[in-house]
Amino acid sequence: MRKTILWVLAFTITIGLAIYQKKTGPTWPVDDTLDTGSLHVAYSLERSHGGEGDQEVTLHVVDGQDLSGTLYYKRYRTEEDWTPVAMLRVDTNLTGFLPHQPPAGKLAYFIEIQHQSQVHRLPEQGEVVTRFKGDVPIYWLLPHIVLMFSALMLAVRTGLGIIFREDIRKLVIIAFWLLLVGGMILGPIVQKYAFDEFWTGVPYGFDLTDNKTLIAFVFWGIAFLFTMREGKKKWKTLSVIVAVVVMMAVYLIPHSTWGSEYDYSRGTVVTGQRADSPAP
Repeated sequence: MRKTILWVLAFTITIGLAIYQKKTGPTWPVDDTLDTGSLHVAYSLERSHGGEGDQEVTLHVVDGQDLSGTLYYKRYRTEEDWTPVAMLRVDTNLTGFLPHQPPAGKLAYFIEIQHQSQVHRLPEQGEVVTRFKGDVPIYWLLPHIVLMFSALMLAVRTGLGIIFREDIRKLVIIAFWLLLVGGMILGPIVQKYAFDEFWTGVPYGFDLTDNKTLIAFVFWGIAFLFTMREGKKKWKTLSVIVAVVVMMAVYLIPHSTWGSEYDYSRGTVVTGQRADSPAP
């Protein structure tokens, strides 16, 4: 009964960390509503677009018969002027399109709504930045996601096992292999499809997603080696505790932070802090 409870607890913590990591990351949509009494507009402005084709930007509109909208965009971190695109009204939606960009290319954009001689800006302040990426086949993406979060769940369950003085040897071994396959093998394959680069972490770049995966793998590798050796139980336990803490810390870092970004001035993809620091 206790083991069942611990597995349920580990699963719950894993789901919580997954939601936190995704919702705090730079690719989570900007969701809000505009309500003026005579006009109600619900919107979800996407900050990521995968695959071929332009990125659709759609607003759901209630009322507002004399409503029109203009989508403004420009390439991120450039001195270009804003390019206006008239949005089309189809039933209760206003729709515009952002032009397709190379992998890791980013566009800054905002929308102006014209209604009853008034202009409303969405979002009210600043702009939304969206990043383009290649289409990742589901047969690579799904196993990557499943194995990575399975590794996290195993890590959490290992930590709970230490607290309750369980035999954690099998948990450590399985977690290590899940991280190896999911993070160090499937991770680069997914990134190659998305941004045309297998690896943008150390020593080639400062992509935080790659680097945090590498750090977690190194510490779990150490825990794995200690676990496979005979004797020195104290060091085995300590190495596993450190690996669990590192794994939890890694998943507290928002997803896609310091990710890849296409530098339009150089025509190359860059990684590291520049990718998420404020535009000049």
